[in-house]
Amino acid sequence: MAESNAAITVDFWFDPLCPWAWITSRWLHEVAAVRPVTPRWRVMSLAVLNEGRDDLSDDYREFLRGAWAPVRVCIAAARANGPEVLGPLYTAIGNRVHVMQQTASAETLRAALVDAGLDPDLAAAGESGEFDEELRASHEEAMKLVGTEVGTPVVGIDGKAFFGPVVTPIPRGEEAGRLFDAVRMLTDVDGFYELKRSRDRKPQVA
Repeated sequence: MAESNAAITVDFWFDPLCPWAWITSRWLHEVAAVRPVTPRWRVMSLAVLNEGRDDLSDDYREFLRGAWAPVRVCIAAARANGPEVLGPLYTAIGNRVHVMQQTASAETLRAALVDAGLDPDLAAAGESGEFDEELRASHEEAMKLVGTEVGTPVVGIDGKAFFGPVVTPIPRGEEAGRLFDAVRMLTDVDGFYELKRSRDRKPQVA
């Protein structure tokens, strides 16, 4: 593992609709304030991840049908403006969907694009398959690192990646930094795969 004071880029693959990914992303913002970390925001898709599965509930299938538009809009925005807009756009979508509890409608996506200083007309990409090849390519980059028996987020550090951490509430300040130190240490352990326990809390998104 690199020296603790060395600058590090952390790749973060997200689906904008996942509340657990949202919490982890806010943790990473906290980490960036107390460690020499620069997040690099990237898109994965729960809809792509779950394609072809026949063991999903009707409610989750409905959720996945609504999950295409936000990731398509993110990819369209990155194509039009560069990947650096993904962080602000993800924050804008997440604030509306997770914090304000708005549905991920075309109207919400347009408003989020405005919040992020982007062209609201990019919301039309949500109903188009034009960006699906790029979306699948971004998603596949994460899957190559972690396999398909995962969810979102995927966090990549020092060329290695894991699903998670999955945590609630959002760790703040030095607590966030200590969790990052632990996660980074685990990425350096050859053959380490998983730590897990059953979740007994709902996601606390703010």
